[in-house]
Amino acid sequence: MDLSELQVFLTVAAERSFSRAAAKLHRTQPAVSQAIRRLEDELGERLFDRSSKQGALTEAGRVLRDYAQRLMRLSDEAEQAVRELRDLRRGRVLVGANEGAVHALLPLINRFRSAHPQIQVDVRRVASRQVGVEVLQGGLDFGVVTFQPAERGLLSMGLGPDELVVLVHPQHPLATRAQVTMAEFGRETVIAHNDPSPARERVLRVFEQKHAPINIQIALPSLEAIKRAVEMRMGVALLPKRCALTEIARGQLVAVRMPQLRLARQLRLVYRRVGDLSHAADAFLAAARHHHPENGKKPAAGHHPAT
Repeated sequence: MDLSELQVFLTVAAERSFSRAAAKLHRTQPAVSQAIRRLEDELGERLFDRSSKQGALTEAGRVLRDYAQRLMRLSDEAEQAVRELRDLRRGRVLVGANEGAVHALLPLINRFRSAHPQIQVDVRRVASRQVGVEVLQGGLDFGVVTFQPAERGLLSMGLGPDELVVLVHPQHPLATRAQVTMAEFGRETVIAHNDPSPARERVLRVFEQKHAPINIQIALPSLEAIKRAVEMRMGVALLPKRCALTEIARGQLVAVRMPQLRLARQLRLVYRRVGDLSHAADAFLAAARHHHPENGKKPAAGHHPAT
């Protein structure tokens, strides 16, 4: 059934007159009569009692009126919902990141939510290797990685450096040092994340290439657990500094640099090269560019590889 014909039907039912309905709809009376006749032909039922001077509805007409009113309300709600998406009064942004990358996203999310408080931001925990695939297939609007994704068809922008530091308890002997060597680190009990990732593999590869030991004795499933274990003096950890900024500021942990471990880590926001972003996702990307103005203007689709 055509919504416009249902609107004609509801107007006739409300006005109890074909002529008054025609005047209200700015249509001719024959046009209104034809619309009602098409509905009746489609349903195989009379909708109005032609013998009634008051334009009374038949039983079928009363049933259709109830459903037609509901359909028109749904139509209005759908139109309103689309307008709200356009006006950023509703919507959702889906971001995929591993546990460590979430800390880098928080300032950006805070800025975005301040400007668009009605937009939901959903950050999903996704293994680093899967981020590019999920974004490319449209399961995520954005992903956050610290390496160049293998998938073609992605664009990226920088979110800032991701420095690896040695985290120790404030009373640990290394806490007073400005830096530590790989050999010194290798003599410590190391608490590591048990989730394999490209970043972890790069670190292990550097230690192997330099023939430096790394004494991983405790493996835990989360960064929070690793930080708590370091606070309990169970060992030391090698983690991105940004994920422990709060504990460092409070004096619960101390960050010590390891100059020998020079791994250029740049957090990057990746997104599809082609395909329309939702209004909410487009606003999130604009907020990211504003938060990190060094990224410049929006790149043209198909001209910039992910970096």
